[in-house]
Amino acid sequence: MERIGVVRNAVKEPVDEGWGRVESEIVLDEALADGLDGIDSFSHVLILFWMDRAAEAEPVRMRRRPQGRSDMPEVGIFAQRARHRPNPVGVTAVELLRRERNRLVVRGLDAIDGTPVLDVKPYVPRFDAVEAPRLPPWIHRLMEGYF
Repeated sequence: MERIGVVRNAVKEPVDEGWGRVESEIVLDEALADGLDGIDSFSHVLILFWMDRAAEAEPVRMRRRPQGRSDMPEVGIFAQRARHRPNPVGVTAVELLRRERNRLVVRGLDAIDGTPVLDVKPYVPRFDAVEAPRLPPWIHRLMEGYF
């Protein structure tokens, strides 16, 4: 897999909250700019990215408490969206603010500056939204302040 671009924003170190206010630029390789034609007719896009610095921070554990919080249950890594995982791939639905040739300006991307971008897809509710999903109670506590 090859990166197609990079994230640019003011966030230099991983944080666990406040991502909803973060504006980022997704800078694609110039040769891929035509692939963005028509993307600006969507209000939201999905960004897939490689959390390349996650492995440096701590080793992957198959069970852990989300964000290391004592008020969270210990669950498997695949039951959470932690950055420390066997393949540190992130995916986030973000608001698309505008396109500028090979750049997308987005809000709400939880990726730090310099993160490699793997793909961009339009957000399509029939594919990407689930009505009335079942979630464990702890996820609501975890997400307070995240976005």
